Amino acid sequence: MISGARTPLTVNLTGLRVAITGGANGIGRVMANSFVACGADVFVSDIDEKSLAACGLPGMRADAGQVADCEAFVDAAIEHLKGLDVLVNNAGIAGPTALVEHVKPEELEATLRIDVESMFHCSRRAIPALRAAGGGAIVNLSSAAGRFGFPLRAPYAAAKWGVVGFTKSLSIELGPDGIRVNAILPGPVDGPRIRAVIKAKAQAAGVSENEMTERTVATTSLKAFVTQQDIANMALYLASPFGATISGQAISVDADMQCTM
Repeated sequence: MISGARTPLTVNLTGLRVAITGGANGIGRVMANSFVACGADVFVSDIDEKSLAACGLPGMRADAGQVADCEAFVDAAIEHLKGLDVLVNNAGIAGPTALVEHVKPEELEATLRIDVESMFHCSRRAIPALRAAGGGAIVNLSSAAGRFGFPLRAPYAAAKWGVVGFTKSLSIELGPDGIRVNAILPGPVDGPRIRAVIKAKAQAAGVSENEMTERTVATTSLKAFVTQQDIANMALYLASPFGATISGQAISVDADMQCTM
């Protein structure tokens, strides 16, 4: 079974100032639209200029793999929003699908740089504004790959395990300031990215994409993909007053994933 549409979480976030990296595509765009629907003011970044123009949200082009772009985005968000209450570190890439001995050094470096180092740089830049706001929330996007080993996806798994460690460490540092830091660990999220990963893994395994899709779904107790809205709903919850005492957590939204292939 593949999950269908989900109902967006309804919560009053009027006036909440939210910055989202990778916010013009995929999960990031659904999160951005969901925050706006709840009354928040949102500023996004994305490397895809066409999607950025099409999303209809305030934002700027930024490459999450570049420190200067991370810093410029956070600075621009704070200026546009006149402060900051929530940072969502969503930008990321899938990385290579290959055995470790076939992964090129530059592929590993790019995956780590975009998937975990960007969160460090954006958070570091955002902390003074969150502290000035009297507290707030940082939501980092990890993955089920940050809880399990992922064969053929070692660079991605290494990055996403790193996100969990970074999240926990930062939550302890920022707790006294009333800044909550959590990680969301999506399982297989239906959409273009998982389709591309399934295609690559199917080719590597010498099986059809349909078979690889069924193998992927079979790793979950609910026998389902999750949706982008499921992830957005968790981000909304963590950023809202309902998540006021939730910090330092790695929260799986994965249809009860039990293992990887």
